[in-house]
Amino acid sequence: MAGVALVALIALVAVQRASHSGAEAAATPPIGAAAVDISSMSPQERADRLFNRIMRYASQGKTDSVQFFAPMAIQSFEMLDTLSLDQRYDLGRIAEVAGDPLIAAAQADTILRQSPTHLLGLTLAASAALMHKDTTKATTYLGRLAAAAPAERAKNLPEYGLHANDIDAALALAPKK
Repeated sequence: MAGVALVALIALVAVQRASHSGAEAAATPPIGAAAVDISSMSPQERADRLFNRIMRYASQGKTDSVQFFAPMAIQSFEMLDTLSLDQRYDLGRIAEVAGDPLIAAAQADTILRQSPTHLLGLTLAASAALMHKDTTKATTYLGRLAAAAPAERAKNLPEYGLHANDIDAALALAPKK
């Protein structure tokens, strides 16, 4: 059982990393492009750019770069006045790829407190549980995700479109009924 969960976690992380690479690479200028003065950016712009950069590095397997930029990105998100559920998911994903299950789980819990069937909250909660090697809890979250998906997707929330690949990857791991 633990072996299956480990393989599932590896597959989930690989799919999530791959899903972010295309869109985020387009949203972030290439490294070596003209330097941007981050002091002229809004806090939201800084957070978005750092998120995109970290996800790109994670998809490329550049863990040293992920580790370098993750604290800056987390701080950028913490500087925002109020985080939307999508921003909380982004913050949790940064923590996830940086190897910090506590922040990932905290963001998932906050999302699910505000919206118990939110697909990104359930996806992040399942990932955080797998990072903690709690396959029982991960399976529970994945089951809740599968049950909530039809009604939640009908809401057409923008964040569901932005992170459709992450949701689909988690749904692929959900227990079949």
